[in-house]
Amino acid sequence: METTTFANRMRDLGGDVVANMFALTEKADIISFAGGIPSPDALPVERLRELADEILRTSGKQVLQYATIDGYGPLREWLAAWMAETGVQAKRENVLVTSGGQQGIDLAAKAFLNPGDCVLVERPTYLAAIPIFKTYEVRFGAVESDDEGIIPESFEEAIRRHHPRLLYVVPTFQNPTGVTIPADRRKAIAEIAGKHGVLVLEDDPYAKLRYDGDPAPSIASFDDRGVSIFVGSFSKIVSPGLRVGYMVSPAHVQPRLAQCKQSTDFHTSNLSQRLIYEFCSRGYLGPHLESIKSAYMVKRDAALRAMERYFPEGVRWTHPEGGLFVWAVLPEQIDTTELIKRASEKKVAFIPGVPFYFDDTGHNTMRLNFSNASLDALDEGLNRLGTVIKEAMGM
Repeated sequence: METTTFANRMRDLGGDVVANMFALTEKADIISFAGGIPSPDALPVERLRELADEILRTSGKQVLQYATIDGYGPLREWLAAWMAETGVQAKRENVLVTSGGQQGIDLAAKAFLNPGDCVLVERPTYLAAIPIFKTYEVRFGAVESDDEGIIPESFEEAIRRHHPRLLYVVPTFQNPTGVTIPADRRKAIAEIAGKHGVLVLEDDPYAKLRYDGDPAPSIASFDDRGVSIFVGSFSKIVSPGLRVGYMVSPAHVQPRLAQCKQSTDFHTSNLSQRLIYEFCSRGYLGPHLESIKSAYMVKRDAALRAMERYFPEGVRWTHPEGGLFVWAVLPEQIDTTELIKRASEKKVAFIPGVPFYFDDTGHNTMRLNFSNASLDALDEGLNRLGTVIKEAMGM
């Protein structure tokens, strides 16, 4: 079929970046810092196997049947109570269970965005969100950030300049930079959004993976105008393969989001929902989180030490308090989309920075994931990458 027969919304979606990223993680001879995936050792396989056996033995006919669009009732109740940890007072009717956090982004875009509407994003922002918004034929506006995330004054200026419908933000251990927005800025963002009637789509799948510092309340916790939609996921903290996420929104918004979900997949896997519910409600989540946080903190520290040891002067990078990523900025003359070709020859991979920008900038940046590689692979892979960078810099 000729490309011209596809709808206009299919132009330049950039899905090849994500596909290539996962292809790299599957090559046995590549040390990959590309995928944003949990360590295989962080997946609670035995516990989930036990729960699956029990669920199918006792409730198999129910979980293998159709179910309600909104999600498994007890899980929604549990999630509403769990949201109190972020400062949000929610009830069951505020919660919609989704097929991963990614679906939450799509449902919000489907429900609220018309062609030509403006979406404000950080630069850089989560690479998979960009093609989702492009599908709905929107235009983009940039909100300037620094080492503490979105600058509130820049947000208000961007509202005046672009007249946006929605702000998309990853506030905690941001993908890709690892930066976290502090509480005072979150409060300001919520107040500015409420003042101007701009929706805030808060995508926060990493907040429970904190290794240093104190948790910050969600942006939604400061919302008193009903403009916030919170998206969460169990992909990074339990299992990405189960595809269980959730959205928390004002009670009058949730039914509309459910309507959008009905036209997409009807409901999230019953078995996956029950597995997550039993895992969480029986008290397994807390100890599991402590275990994986300890392991990831060791890996983060090892990655930062290796970058300090092997990366040349002139390269700078973030020092995240949690999450899965380090963001590196190379000298202006280095193009990381070309550098990845040299790196692949050394059997090491990363994600170039350009796909994280809606305007194809960021050519001298890269995202590095530290969660999936072993400690030995972290050291060896970053050594190789440091060598590639030095060669590109003529050192």
